[in-house]
Amino acid sequence: MSTTASVAPELLAKYEPVIGLEVHVQLLTQTKAFCGCSNKFGAPPNTLVCPVCLGLPGALPVLNKRAVEFAVLAARALNCEIRERSIFARKNYFYPDLPKGYQISQFDKPIAEHGWIDVDTPNGEKRIGITRLHMEEDAGKSIHDGFPDSATRTYVDLNRCGTPLIEIVSEPDIRTPDEAYEYLTKLKEILLYTGVSDCNMEEGSLRCDANVSVRPRGQEKFGTKAEVKNVNSFRFIRAALEYEIERQVEVIEGGGRVVQETRLWNANEGRTYSMRSKEQAHDYRYFPEPDLPPLIVTADKQAAILQDMPELPEARRKRMISEYEITAQDAQTLTATRAFADQFEAAAKAAKSPKRVANLVQSELTMRLKAANLELEQSPITMKGIAQAADLAEEGKLSSKQLKQLFDTAFERNEDFGIVYEREKPQQISDPAAIEKLIDEVIAGNPKQVEQYRAGKKTVAAFFVGQVMKLSKGQANPSLLNELVAKKLDA
Repeated sequence: MSTTASVAPELLAKYEPVIGLEVHVQLLTQTKAFCGCSNKFGAPPNTLVCPVCLGLPGALPVLNKRAVEFAVLAARALNCEIRERSIFARKNYFYPDLPKGYQISQFDKPIAEHGWIDVDTPNGEKRIGITRLHMEEDAGKSIHDGFPDSATRTYVDLNRCGTPLIEIVSEPDIRTPDEAYEYLTKLKEILLYTGVSDCNMEEGSLRCDANVSVRPRGQEKFGTKAEVKNVNSFRFIRAALEYEIERQVEVIEGGGRVVQETRLWNANEGRTYSMRSKEQAHDYRYFPEPDLPPLIVTADKQAAILQDMPELPEARRKRMISEYEITAQDAQTLTATRAFADQFEAAAKAAKSPKRVANLVQSELTMRLKAANLELEQSPITMKGIAQAADLAEEGKLSSKQLKQLFDTAFERNEDFGIVYEREKPQQISDPAAIEKLIDEVIAGNPKQVEQYRAGKKTVAAFFVGQVMKLSKGQANPSLLNELVAKKLDA
């Protein structure tokens, strides 16, 4: 991937990036924001449309109640203050995929403001402010042949017109591309937990525009910003910001002036391209939407909506660390998704040792998932299977070696742990007399090692443990075996 790459690190160090993010999130409602058209992805072009979302004369919008509820849930999850009275406005601009010639949005009186997200940085936790969260409708989708090199035709699909959105605008508090990546990761995690969106970037459910400028370190005044659009993954957003920071520093150091503009990211080339000059708010000629009354969400209504608020990931991690005596790393893995956390907690409550369940997830499951390039929800071993394995290990019915073998088989055959265990039923030998008999046999066959042990080389005990394990085909109870080997050799 090419970048400017001509800016020396010492020159980059002279400047401080200032980054703000605008995240558009499609809400997971059944129907669109202001009409009854289906809100789903993947239908044939221009089939999920009606006079309202096509902007035909005389068609009037009716606000989707569920979209409001989702907006309130998201706002509270992001620590925002929710307005009891907000106003919809018309944002006027021309583009082929906007049939009305304006977008119904919110301007000076959004539904929520003044939120924040805490992110982890190399210097500790940092709070990123959220300026506002407002509701709006989505535009259609323009598909350009051969972009950006030889675009000859543009196709317009209006299925997406009127899809309910929330736009989440951060304060310009972000100072590095890594901080931007962490902010977006945390934001997506919170939104997925609330269930307001599926946040599928490939389908356009979550889209991010980044505003970035640079200024000499120590200077309070912001530099001229560029907006980077057309970025479809958090990894690419980080790369686009890295490129754009270098580009702007290079322009300034070369005696030029950064222009306020919108730029598009080209992932294949690893660079941004100028698209158009950046509009100011007054260019959109905002005015109150005459066809919609003010949106009133009273304190009582907010309370009713917020009854559906789930326990959010950060609070859940802290509780699980305390309740199940697991590590912070365990809690991070186990709360990766709300569904997986729910499954773990159900298994942990049913198992004899929640801590052992967590350890198996970390030590045995995640390693195999990574090797197989699978996500947690794609695991052939369910949390119920993990709990069963944990109980068998806790009861001494399975050695760690046997357990590993069963996990390997489960992944090879794409079967749950319980199915594999019932079919293969490995038994652990926990009868002291049976294990002593095996130890006696190994001791009798290895007099040289016995002499070494009794001469003071105590580490030789591991040799006898290994030989007995081999003889028992891995079925000897490990803790009992270690105890009996030491007892026999010391006798």
